[in-house]
Amino acid sequence: MMQLGFVSAILGEQTLDQVFAFANEAGYACVEVMCWPIGRAERRYAGVTHLDAENFPDSDAKKIVELQERSGVVVSALGYYPNALSPDTSEARLAVQHIRRVIDAAGRLGVGMNTFIGRDPGKTVEANWPRMLDTWGPLAEYAAARGVRIGIENCPMLFTADEWPGGKNLATSPAIWRRLFADLPSDYFGLNYDPSHLVWQQMDYLKPLFEFSDRLVHLHAKDVKLDRERLDEIGILGFPNQYHTPKIPGLGEIDWHAFMSALREIGYQGPICVEVEDRSFEGSLEQRYTGLRQSANHLRPLTIE
Repeated sequence: MMQLGFVSAILGEQTLDQVFAFANEAGYACVEVMCWPIGRAERRYAGVTHLDAENFPDSDAKKIVELQERSGVVVSALGYYPNALSPDTSEARLAVQHIRRVIDAAGRLGVGMNTFIGRDPGKTVEANWPRMLDTWGPLAEYAAARGVRIGIENCPMLFTADEWPGGKNLATSPAIWRRLFADLPSDYFGLNYDPSHLVWQQMDYLKPLFEFSDRLVHLHAKDVKLDRERLDEIGILGFPNQYHTPKIPGLGEIDWHAFMSALREIGYQGPICVEVEDRSFEGSLEQRYTGLRQSANHLRPLTIE
C-alpha cells in the first residue's frame, strides 16, 4: 500500500514533534525529514534541520522511534539536497561528508535517504561523468553497506544565473538515468521521482514509471502550472521560472488519477510525499497547513486500495 506523506521543509520553524503531530491530524502516514547541516540556508526550502545527522546519538534515534509509535506517523526517508559535484571543491567535500552522516542516521532508523547527484553547471554531462562516478561509486557502496536505499531526485536545479547553463543536478532525464543505473547498478541506488520536473521540461511524466519501476524508491507529489503564452515568447532556453510555477497537487498540469493508476499498474508500494513549493500557500503557517491539507484531500482517495 502506498504511504501518503509530505516533505518537512515547508514546516521548517516547527519541531519534529510538531511536524508529526500535524501529520497525524491531517491524515498523513509519513514524513520525509529534512537533515541539512545546522546553519544558514543557501536557497528556498534548504537549510531545514529536523534531524541533526552530525549529532545523532542513540538517545535521539530512540526518541524518533518513540515519536513514530506515539504519533502513528513514520519517517519515509531522510532528505538532504546539496551539490556534491560543485565546482567549489570545498562545498562539494562538505556535501559528501554530510551525505555520509545522513546515510548513517538513515541506517540507524531503517529508512532511505533522498538527495541530488549534483553537477558542475559549467560542464557537459559527459565532462561531469568521471567525477560523478568517483564521487557516487563510493557513496553507493557506503549506503549499501548500511542497508540504506538512496533516492536521487530529478530536479534539474537550473533556475538561477549561477545554475546555468547545465543546472546543478545531472539526473534529469530517462537517458541519463539509464546510463546512471548501468554504471552504478547497486540495488540501493534509485530515484526519488518528481513528475513536475518532467512536465516543465516538456517530457512524458508517466512513461518513465514503467521503465524505471524497479528504481523507484520514493516519490514527490508536486504539481506545476505552465504559462504557455510566456513559453511561446521566450522558448525553452529561457529561465524556467519565467514560464512555470510550482503548485500543490490538483492545481496544475498533472493528471493525478493517471499518475496513481500507473503506480498501481507497476505495483509501487512506497512513500509518495507532497512537496509544497506553491507560493500561494506560503504566507503564514496556517496557509501552509491549508496547502498540506488540501493536497492530502486531493491525493488520499487515489492512494486507497
